[in-house]
Order: sequence, then structure tokens, then C-alpha cells
Amino acid sequence: MYTNSLQYAESSATYLTRREKKLQKRIKKTQYNVEARNQLTKVTLKRIVPITDNQSRTFESFANDRNILLHGSAGTGKTFLALYLALNSVIMGTSPKPIVILRSVVPSRDMGFLPGNVEEKIAVYEAPYDGLCSELTGHATAYDYFKKNHYIEFSTTSFLRGITFRDNIIIIDEAQNCSGHELNTIMTRIGEGCRVIICADFTQTDLIKSEDKLGFRKFMQIIKAMNSFDHIEFTHDDIVRSALVKDYIITKDRMNIDL
Repeated sequence: MYTNSLQYAESSATYLTRREKKLQKRIKKTQYNVEARNQLTKVTLKRIVPITDNQSRTFESFANDRNILLHGSAGTGKTFLALYLALNSVIMGTSPKPIVILRSVVPSRDMGFLPGNVEEKIAVYEAPYDGLCSELTGHATAYDYFKKNHYIEFSTTSFLRGITFRDNIIIIDEAQNCSGHELNTIMTRIGEGCRVIICADFTQTDLIKSEDKLGFRKFMQIIKAMNSFDHIEFTHDDIVRSALVKDYIITKDRMNIDL
């Protein structure tokens, strides 16, 4: 009966009765939900294991339901680990609401006005997570899939007024690019049931004003003093991006050259 009605609806749309239109809509909705569930089994995370002591500490802190500050050298996998642990939690059903990734839109250099609407401008700052999701799953379109299926939401610090997050895993990425005011706004938007992972490296800040840079350092002092946060400081020993990156950062730091 359903199949015949659907075929009739598709071939003779102008002659549908009200009952047939409702039936067609219900069937298509059912087919869409079945397709979405089938796709879910196709997008799974690769198994990631920690390869340094501080990465192991990150896994342990997350397993113990702690809020975490991941700070330190570039190339140590801070954002990679944060996104993996959060996604694994959501996919396994232990986190009831989407991951929220927050970033400041401070540019790393003067690029002028980016073209496009607000969503197109923000997409520039989302690009790293697109790549990370592809790396974590082996699927080129994994990030789009996670967004459409409400696993991930992305926002900038520009759109947080009046929002209260509840039951979300909040990843504050590139936190060193947030001013003290932005960081204060984020922390006061966090409601019950949330977990927070802060990823930062103050040596890579794109902030220019000294008072803005000082705001992040003050924020770190507060976070480190809070009983609800674990602070994990990544060092040269944790650099895993490549041997070249590790050699470069160690040499730069040894020579005490600030670029």
C-alpha cells in the first residue's frame, strides 16, 4: 500500500489528496531516517592510543570526567587529542549533546576583509577541524557529516552573548588568541553538565596588544588554581607532528629567539 501510494504521488503530484500528501511526507521522512542510521555505521573513529606520557595523562583526565587545560608546545597533538576524546564520547553515547568548538576570530596576519557572508567567513576558522575529522575517520567529508548529524557545533567568541551551554563538551581551541574578556564570556556561558577542554600555547598568540596577551596569562592562573581542572603542560618531548618540527622548536627555544 505504501509503495503504491508513493509511486502514485511521484508520478501524479498534481492529483494528490490531503491524505496522500501526508502519507508521502511520512514515508520520505522514514526513508531519510533509515538512510541516516545506515550512514552512521560508516563513519567511525580510528583507534588512537597515546604515545607520550602527557598524552596518556590527557586520556586519564578525560576518563575521570575532569575539565582539562592542555597547554604547551606546538605539534604535540593538543587539539587532535581533544577532538578525538570528545568525538569518541559522543559517538559512544556517553555525552548527550554535541561538541561545541569555540575559537576567537583573530587573524594571524592582516588579510583585509574576507569575502562572503558570515558563514563563509567563519568557514576559514573551521578548516582545521575538517582536516582533523578526516584524519580521525579516514573519510574526506567526515566533518560535514558530524555537523549535519549534530555531533559538532562550531562557533566564534563573537556570538556567545545570551547563550547557556548545557551537557556539552566545550573545546576552547587556540585559547591564546582570546582576550581576557572573551575568555571570561566563554566561562560564564557554561551551564550544568558541561565539560571543558582548553587548548593553548601562549608562545603562538596572534594578539598584538599587551593587555590582551596579559588577559590570557591571568586566565591561565585562574584555571590552574581551580580544583575542577587538570593542567597538563606539553613539552618538547611531546612533539609528534614531525622530526623537523621538533628540531625547529627545540633549536629556536635553545637560541632564545622569539619570532
